[in-house]
Amino acid sequence: MADSTPATVNAETPACLSQKQVLVIKIIALTVISLTLCFTYDWVSTRYYRPDYVAGFRTGLVEGALMPAALPGLMGGKDLPIFAPNNVGRGYKIGYILGLNTCGTFFYGVAFWQPRRRR
Repeated sequence: MADSTPATVNAETPACLSQKQVLVIKIIALTVISLTLCFTYDWVSTRYYRPDYVAGFRTGLVEGALMPAALPGLMGGKDLPIFAPNNVGRGYKIGYILGLNTCGTFFYGVAFWQPRRRR
């Protein structure tokens, strides 16, 4: 009968990241997320803010998730819309709030992420 002891694997484990490396990774990740949201918001706002368009739940989700990305554009002098005036009401507002909270959770999840430390 064969021996039942597991074979040992000699794979090298990666070294733990230093605090500076984690900080650099976070800054890069947050910059990429912010730029992606900013460009996406600019692209979406030109397509969905038309006088004849009635915004619903899905549009509220998208606009809520992209609303924080409007800040750089607003500070840069663009007059970006952040809320559809022509909407279906409660469904749009619920979608907007869910989208806003999802974006905040994702953004701050990356900001406060800490890699696991090996013992």
